[in-house]
Amino acid sequence: MEKLKQCLRGVELDSGTAALLTGAACVVGALLVMVRKVNSHQAAKDKIQRARDRRTESLQRAEQAVLRYKASRTEHSVTDSALILTLSLSELRERLQEGSLSPEDVFYSYMEKTLDVNEKLNCCTGILLESFEQLKTVSSNKEGLLYGIPVSIKENIACKNHDCTCGVVINLDQPAQKDSVLVEVLKRQGAIPFVKTNLPQGLLNYDCSNPIYGQTVNPHNPQKTSGGSSGGEGALIGGGGSLLGLGSDIGGSIRIPASFCGICGFKPTAGRLSSLGVTPIFRGQKSVLSSSGPMARDVDSLALCMQALLCDHMFSLDPTVPPIPFNVQIYQSSKPLRIGYLQNDGYSQPSPSMARGVREVKALLEQAGHTFVPYSPLKISYAATELIVRAAFADGAASMLQKLEGSPLDPCLRTQVIPYYFPKWLKKTLSFLLRPLYPRVSDILSALCGIGSVVGLWKQHAAAEDYIQETIAEWQRCNIDVLLCPVIGPAYNFLYCGRSNHLVSYTMLYNVLNFPAGVVPVSTVTAEDEEELRHYKGIQQDPLDKNFKEAVTGGEGLPVAVQCVALPWQDELCLRFMKEVEELVKQSRK
Repeated sequence: MEKLKQCLRGVELDSGTAALLTGAACVVGALLVMVRKVNSHQAAKDKIQRARDRRTESLQRAEQAVLRYKASRTEHSVTDSALILTLSLSELRERLQEGSLSPEDVFYSYMEKTLDVNEKLNCCTGILLESFEQLKTVSSNKEGLLYGIPVSIKENIACKNHDCTCGVVINLDQPAQKDSVLVEVLKRQGAIPFVKTNLPQGLLNYDCSNPIYGQTVNPHNPQKTSGGSSGGEGALIGGGGSLLGLGSDIGGSIRIPASFCGICGFKPTAGRLSSLGVTPIFRGQKSVLSSSGPMARDVDSLALCMQALLCDHMFSLDPTVPPIPFNVQIYQSSKPLRIGYLQNDGYSQPSPSMARGVREVKALLEQAGHTFVPYSPLKISYAATELIVRAAFADGAASMLQKLEGSPLDPCLRTQVIPYYFPKWLKKTLSFLLRPLYPRVSDILSALCGIGSVVGLWKQHAAAEDYIQETIAEWQRCNIDVLLCPVIGPAYNFLYCGRSNHLVSYTMLYNVLNFPAGVVPVSTVTAEDEEELRHYKGIQQDPLDKNFKEAVTGGEGLPVAVQCVALPWQDELCLRFMKEVEELVKQSRK
């Protein structure tokens, strides 16, 4: 168009010819736009296909390596594989250290199991083929706390020569130049990172599907999601294909898949572990803090992973991390605790199984001699909209939409992101019109308008700081050590995570506060829970409550978990509390 205008400058034309040329120019311009879109769409398809081909090749090469290894072993060694998969991380570590099991037998047992689990659950984005080479040299690192332990890694945590896509096409074909600090430290401690795991498109969703690698399903029910954003980790560990993995958490992204998949997950205080090489969907957002953390079958495994990571090597690789080693004494303490107790946060009504899980664990802890204090989060509606939604999308979701450019929109994300595309005036208008009927929906739409100015952003940061100090003061007034509260669950039906984001008030609040928090499975959904769910109406009885009820319907037999929370930097105390819950639940089952 511009070139055509330049050519016609200074040329006198009659009105008919001018109109004709203008029309032709418009047609040409429209055709050029269409061609660009078609080319862009084709380029995206090509990128996606290359990524899928890389995954398929890595899976096939791993399968061939497993077959070669099995062919070289005796019948007795093959039976050992079943035993290896039943051992806890502590037991496995002990046998590797004493030499009664070899790293090779452990590695190939888990590699074979991972391939099998992935075929059923679609939880892996690719095998780290360099792990086969690392296995050959791992014996030189026998002193490491995780010697010979295979570890799975969430896709957005950098492993050299592998993409960190966050599920978006724009990040494809940009392999990491080096390992993240956490992966490097794991290797230094003798662990073998061996597989990368799936996540949702754009990370900011607690389903686990993207247009590159597809939908990950739940290990307990393939008609349910595994949760997100660390959903590939949750599914792989819950399905038995890994016994230790690394996830990341900005709103429950470790804790929700742990709850959905029946495993343990821990979100440390942000800053306790290095974030170098951990890729967010967009950088610069500082109000709602993300942190990486371990996911495993039991709490001892989480603690061992934290102990391994909190070492001099990590502190030297990333001097921004405070050099605070893991405090084993606090983790092993048996001192009675004063425990805050929260069954309903007043913003989102938990499902019957969520509430029951907390009640039952409270009773067990009281019998064990711990003291309980009723607790309610401060100004929860304000925190949910102003400190969570408006803070996370301070730019009106512009950065998120920029990252989605060129990507087909995954069905799991579509309902969630449609309002992001609305112009600001439309969000405000809809917010105003919906306020009388659905005030919570109205508040969320208003918050999605973002902050709008630097002065506004500074005020928001100040408000978040004030809220943190007010919450800490409330804990001190109640004189509580830790908090027992619900975590989102049970696992959702597909396509509902983007429709009922209000439940993240139970998890994302602790990212705003920067409190360490972890999840422990304690029960399963009963027929009585399902019957009670039939009468669920929710706090506000709005479309969000209706969607949540539909999301968790049909969950009988699925895992039920509780959440344990502590004050900032008291990560070991949080883990100790989680361990207490785990032990008491085990004893009650016996």
